Amino acid sequence: MTVTSSPSQVGAGLEALNERVRYDLACLNLPRENWVPSRAAHDGRHVYDVVIIGGGQCGMVAAFALLAAGIRNIRVFDRNAAGLEGPWMNYARMETLRSPKTLPGPSYGFASLTFRAWHEAQFGNEAWEALDKIPRPMWMDYLCWYRQVLALPIDNNVNVEHVKPEGDLLSLELSGAGARSGSVLTRKLIMATGREGTGAPKIPGFVATLPERVWAHTADDIDFTALKGKRVIVVGVGASAIDNAAEALENGAQSVRFLIRRPQMPTVNKMMGIGSFGFTQGYAGLSDDWRWRFMHYSFITQTPPPRGSTLRVSRHDNAYFHFDCGVRSTRIDGDDVVLETQQGEVRGDFLIMGTGFEVDPLARTELAGYADRILLWRDCYQPPRELEDDELGKFPYVGRDFAFQEREPGSAPWLRHIHCFNYGASVSLGKVSGDIPGISEGASWLVNAIAACFYQQDVERHWQQFQDYDTPELLGDEWQASPLPSPL
Repeated sequence: MTVTSSPSQVGAGLEALNERVRYDLACLNLPRENWVPSRAAHDGRHVYDVVIIGGGQCGMVAAFALLAAGIRNIRVFDRNAAGLEGPWMNYARMETLRSPKTLPGPSYGFASLTFRAWHEAQFGNEAWEALDKIPRPMWMDYLCWYRQVLALPIDNNVNVEHVKPEGDLLSLELSGAGARSGSVLTRKLIMATGREGTGAPKIPGFVATLPERVWAHTADDIDFTALKGKRVIVVGVGASAIDNAAEALENGAQSVRFLIRRPQMPTVNKMMGIGSFGFTQGYAGLSDDWRWRFMHYSFITQTPPPRGSTLRVSRHDNAYFHFDCGVRSTRIDGDDVVLETQQGEVRGDFLIMGTGFEVDPLARTELAGYADRILLWRDCYQPPRELEDDELGKFPYVGRDFAFQEREPGSAPWLRHIHCFNYGASVSLGKVSGDIPGISEGASWLVNAIAACFYQQDVERHWQQFQDYDTPELLGDEWQASPLPSPL
């Protein structure tokens, strides 16, 4: 099939594309009028229908889906300044995205909201055809446009410190320069908090003996210019480890040594091979056995770093890959950071932990005090011995609506109003709440479930509205009554 471009949009500029977006929405009567009955707290405080934590790509597509569905009493809070939402301009350090440029991403079924439409409108078709991978800063520029053209209600510089039940509502304690008040109330909460959404950076125990000045995690704010002339040690060889190593090398590190537990580099991205519309739609409905099997295999085979990122490192002759070289212990010897590994001693000046993130609801301050009541996979599923995996067992066991469930029924009923629209839902629902390929499908599932819940909760008010509706469609002048004809 030949792929053609819309001649009215290619090279026409962003304002022309903005008009196209508005036209597309108008043709579908979107966003819908708000249909959710308003409510207030007993003391008169405003109650939001939905609050979203996180204004990155998942938070934005969830917000758009809610608005499109006619759920308009919403708010999005992001802890970062505008333009810095998500990892892209913070700790993400890759040159380009791994995802193919053609993925629809957060477009929610609208061609005019895709990255392609945004790129072609500014740079034309030839530039689109010449583009290989999407540069990371360009993806952030696209997301900023997405926010602007859809006028999404995002408040920046707002931290959600803690969430607690207040009757049948949730009370959110806020802080930060952008917070308009110390707390807000909401009926539903969506945690669109990304890769670390239900956990924290994974910090191996062996760094406990080291002072904080000599090590950092890849998710930290690292001053790479300070690594000029330094011997840098990187633990791990995933995408974030590779990207941070490249930054260190490009900033003049004397050397970078990767310490890798595996005997060889993973080379096949298994999830690329299984990804399909069928997998996206069908995975969540599989048995626990099948879902665990898929995710366990994904974990043990691991995802390799992107080819371009790896070449970015290996073109430096002072980069060294040490396989079968797991770390056993660490210590400080004078000015040296010393790591004892499977293959012997390694010395350096600075250590970067490319060890990823762990899923652990107990690590989330927002859920402090009741995170241990969240149902996890280990609470309800026992895999065969050969498939046991402590890390997988820590993932929350969520329903199709992404909502947390109670470990013990009746102990925390408000958990069903907190929706885990982030990496933590991946074992239960697949790759629909974090990675670019499936986030629009995930947002659709999420919002459809929330809309159904709201209607059912408010059914008595909808019933009354149904009965009270009295706007006539006929005015009485459209007909004349006729008598029956006289009998013959």
